[in-house]
Amino acid sequence: MGEIRSERQERRAQRREQAQDRRADRAQQPRVDPGSESNQRGPVAFLRGSYGELKKVEWPGQAQVIQGTVVVLVACVVVGVFLYVNDLVWKQVVQKVLLGQ
Repeated sequence: MGEIRSERQERRAQRREQAQDRRADRAQQPRVDPGSESNQRGPVAFLRGSYGELKKVEWPGQAQVIQGTVVVLVACVVVGVFLYVNDLVWKQVVQKVLLGQ
């Protein structure tokens, strides 16, 4: 019982330390000025923010685009063939079993 109580106390102490660390981190973060550009709303601020985010994007190279396109095309062909064969099989099932033709 003594071990359980000491483990519990240890976990509580760790949680308290983590909470204190989080509070200290929040206190160190800079406050945003209500009149600053990052806090403005509207279409112009949205477009500026979007443009800024687009500059951060790591765009794929030509080889990656070609490889991705080939993967998508092959997947489309495979799914198309599967659906076509599935349609033929079910057509026969419906005609012979359900309709008795």
